[in-house]
Amino acid sequence: MRNEIDMVHDSLPKKMLLFAIPLILSGMLQLIFNAVDLIVVGRYVGPTALAAVGSTGALINLLTNLFLGLSVGTNVLTARYIGAKKDKDVSETVHTSILVSVICGLLLAAIGMIFARPLLELMSTPENVIDQSALYLRIYFLGMPIMMLYNFGAAILRAVGDTRRPLYYLTAAGILNVGLNLFFVLVLHRDVDGVAIATVLSQLLAAVLVCINLSRATNACRLRISLMKISMPKLLGLMRIGLPAGIQGCIFSLSNVIIQSSVNSFGDIAVAGNSAAMSIEGFVYISMNSFHQTALSFTSQNFGAGEYKRIPKILAWAMLFVTLVGMGVSGVVLLTCRKLLGFYVKENAAASIAYGVTRLKVICLTYFTCGTMDVAVGSLRGLGYTITPTIVSIFGVCGFRLTWIYTYFMSHKKLTILYLSYPISWVLTTTVHMCVFFFVAMPMIRRKEMQSRLSEQTKETVSA
Repeated sequence: MRNEIDMVHDSLPKKMLLFAIPLILSGMLQLIFNAVDLIVVGRYVGPTALAAVGSTGALINLLTNLFLGLSVGTNVLTARYIGAKKDKDVSETVHTSILVSVICGLLLAAIGMIFARPLLELMSTPENVIDQSALYLRIYFLGMPIMMLYNFGAAILRAVGDTRRPLYYLTAAGILNVGLNLFFVLVLHRDVDGVAIATVLSQLLAAVLVCINLSRATNACRLRISLMKISMPKLLGLMRIGLPAGIQGCIFSLSNVIIQSSVNSFGDIAVAGNSAAMSIEGFVYISMNSFHQTALSFTSQNFGAGEYKRIPKILAWAMLFVTLVGMGVSGVVLLTCRKLLGFYVKENAAASIAYGVTRLKVICLTYFTCGTMDVAVGSLRGLGYTITPTIVSIFGVCGFRLTWIYTYFMSHKKLTILYLSYPISWVLTTTVHMCVFFFVAMPMIRRKEMQSRLSEQTKETVSA
């Protein structure tokens, strides 16, 4: 219980930071899984292996985001029922979510095994890279049931305000991942298959620890084998909230796959530099995305508890924090980008680093606007708006990027021009999301507030 945060009472900024900081550290540890893969193969195997591992990132996100979207539904529903003190609904949501996570993982494992190489071919993955990329993907996707189980379990813990224990588990898993990477590559002389196996085994440790945690919980989130079944109302609730989020994530990833395909056309050195830069900028993104998770969980619990006055304040604080953190971490990355990129590459280092710097300069200077976009989406989803932010994001981000790639980029084939599609789409989409919050969500919040006051007055009158 001491690890859980009361989201509906007392100081918002303090509690939001207490919630977000472990999330930031947890997210960074997850990124270290992939970063260590890239660093080990880049320095001890070579740039081809680095490109092989790095070129799979966009495709992995494309295939997993639909199912990970359901974990957003888990977070929102569980937090809302906890705020409303509906223990039975909390328990049904938890058990439904855990079963759904395993089913989703098995489906992803099958998809990854069957379609890994055809999808890489569609992305124009370089010939000297594609065999290793396909091998890495197949092993990675065999571990998907484990990874889904961890992500859904962690979503349940976030819903009760516990972001510390997932951090402890990922710390243990991260240490294991580093050790196994070095063992497989330096001792057993494996390459991409070794780092893929290391990632899966380290995620297995994190998933087991989360399940043990849930099975020993003393509240309604306790996981019991005897209660393991899918509740159709809860499954429909997860799908209503999570599927739009998953579809949005898939379409985001599709636009990134197309961008990755465009990068692939510049050759494997450009792919290696781009992959290293993406790994580094991921640390900026995860720092900001933690405030998306914070806005989502805090908004859901306060909405469920009827604390409507706190909801606009949650958005305001989350926007302030995400801007400060985004600008601060991006600044550090920009100042140290050449040294950071040097950790990833050994052969053709100067050329690969130059490509990586090009990407980081464009992305990091404006990355905080991506954070504000995600925070706005988190607040809207926490209030139960699922379709609207998805539609806005699809057109504002994906639609714009695809239009940019097939029009302006085609006539100005430079990587800088390609990367500019990111910041422009973030600014456009953030603007529309904020309009939706103030002109659609706020009137709904005021109506709920009015209804709550009338209900209280009615109760007082009847009591008198």
